[in-house]
Amino acid sequence: MKKRPWIRNCIMTLFVVTLLAGLTGCGKKESTIYLFAAASLTDAMTQITDAYQADNAEVTIILQTDSSGTLQKQIEEGAECDVFFSAGTKQVDALTEEGFIGESDSVKLLENKVVLIKPAGTQTEVTGFADVTKAANLALAGEDVPVGDYARQIFETLGILDDVMNMEINECSNVSAVLAAVSEGSNEVGVVYATDAKLVEDSVDIIEVAKSEYLSSRVVYPVGLVNNSAADDDQKKAAEAFYEYLQSEEALNILQNYGFSAYE
Repeated sequence: MKKRPWIRNCIMTLFVVTLLAGLTGCGKKESTIYLFAAASLTDAMTQITDAYQADNAEVTIILQTDSSGTLQKQIEEGAECDVFFSAGTKQVDALTEEGFIGESDSVKLLENKVVLIKPAGTQTEVTGFADVTKAANLALAGEDVPVGDYARQIFETLGILDDVMNMEINECSNVSAVLAAVSEGSNEVGVVYATDAKLVEDSVDIIEVAKSEYLSSRVVYPVGLVNNSAADDDQKKAAEAFYEYLQSEEALNILQNYGFSAYE
């Protein structure tokens, strides 16, 4: 029995649609990227990852934020990570020396400022970093946290590190915890990044922005492509593409809207 022409046409149409759907999906395998980023990058990276995923539906980005020192340790202990965006060069340098990041697979991308803050509208005798010991207490990130390391550099340059460490200190696990402690009024003063203070500018006042001569190095944020042994070729390609995107004008514009400066 011969097929009727309209049946033949339906079968052919279905075949062509199926073929085109297969061709369209070719090379669009879904990939998951594991992104580790410094706590001070949380809001900016959330916006960036949302924007990237909207334009790249086949990519899912799992964002984890914490202190750069904590994230470094997690990578060293085997946590799956494809891209690491650190608030300090020390962590990326260490991972490069240990082989977790290739020699040519990292770039210095951003700069920030370190600031001394107090709860908005409150009174304090502290006028800057030099007389921070006048405060009843201090919120300070741990020394393995980049902002905590920078704070200690500042106090050492000013010759008051020992006096500061004898204060009543609320040692925090990351910069977000310092910001919360001060903005909520739990501590009289604290040390964070300028970008963090900007996020809650109605809740904190900046007492002083650290002068460049207070620090032995610039406050640089590098990003590195991590050698993820658990990733397949598609995941590695997706990670490389996202790593390149972070260096694009579009991504940098978003980061600059949060107060970061492009590294020069």
